[in-house]
Amino acid sequence: MKGKAVIIMGSERDFEFCREIAKHLKTLGVDFEFRVASAHKTPEKVLAILMEFEKEKIVYVTVAGRSNALSSFVDSSLRVPSGIGSVVTVEPEGAAIAAAKILAVGDEKREKYIKDYQLGKKKEIEKADETVKKLK
Repeated sequence: MKGKAVIIMGSERDFEFCREIAKHLKTLGVDFEFRVASAHKTPEKVLAILMEFEKEKIVYVTVAGRSNALSSFVDSSLRVPSGIGSVVTVEPEGAAIAAAKILAVGDEKREKYIKDYQLGKKKEIEKADETVKKLK
């Protein structure tokens, strides 16, 4: 499978949250790597990371606990100028699923990973329903 997610965090304080995203990416069969760069403190570093991966199939996942500037700088925020598409999610699992779905375009194997993952979640709900129906 081609492509990967590059998880850019604004500081090491965001690492535990990013590790949760990575856990879900791994479950979905998506390769990833961690990077640290700040839109405020090291904008040149952010640009260097973007340039490093410009010829690869990449989905950027940005996490900056104290500001949304990193996401805006990389190209995904709640409010962006016209001509920019964005996906914003606040949960680690949602970020991983969104990245996997983007990378699955044209990749049947990765698409199957996602479908199997979501089928597993559906089965968890069905099992929970059967369990609680028996409780009184």
